[in-house]
Amino acid sequence: MRRVGLSLLLASMLSLGCAAQSEAEQAAAGAVAAGADAPSELNARFVDPEMDVDEWIGRFEVESREVFAARDEVMAAVGLSAGDRIADIGAGTGFYTRLFSEAVGDGWVYAVDISPRFIEHINASAGRDGLQNVTGVLSRVDSVMLPPASVNHAFICDTYHHFDTPADTLASIHAALEPGGMLTVIDFERIEGVSSDWIMGHVRAGKEVFRAEIEAAGFAFVEEIEIEGFEQNYLLKFRRK
Repeated sequence: MRRVGLSLLLASMLSLGCAAQSEAEQAAAGAVAAGADAPSELNARFVDPEMDVDEWIGRFEVESREVFAARDEVMAAVGLSAGDRIADIGAGTGFYTRLFSEAVGDGWVYAVDISPRFIEHINASAGRDGLQNVTGVLSRVDSVMLPPASVNHAFICDTYHHFDTPADTLASIHAALEPGGMLTVIDFERIEGVSSDWIMGHVRAGKEVFRAEIEAAGFAFVEEIEIEGFEQNYLLKFRRK
């Protein structure tokens, strides 16, 4: 009961921002215009108030995308249980958010993204589908904007390489996780002479660099889990110290 009560309290706190979603969108747009908290060129398209969510659904939620096709294997690797509280960081169109919602039952899912349009879509989809344990959270480029020790799992899928300020964002994730909480990171293998030109140009560093950054932020490496459906991606698990 205490865990459920905490989740409901946190959801109530965060829903204040969601209830005023239009103000959040205006604030995000204003910040970009003013140059404060402005995302990099790589991420600027996601804060565009005219961004077409359907276009990204067509890119993200297709069987040709490894992390979508291998979603059952990924869910097994994350290892959620009823009552867990997870932050889906860089939630995008929310397809993992929806899977997490079912997996945690009376727990909670915080769908975190810098994109007002993605958060609007996730909140609307959750309402339409009757998902009562999902809260969309509009984040900053340097913070996931979650209360301290509010989750026991964090999930970053094909998004870590998009972090504009990795150290700051990791610090905010570390604070949001309770001690001993788990962090799952999926990203692209970046290997000279092996990876595609798109990955080499799009992803700033390889697995070893990203792992070192995460460990330096106060996380202990636990394991790399081989996902049968992955050819371009890898999955790493960490524990918050």
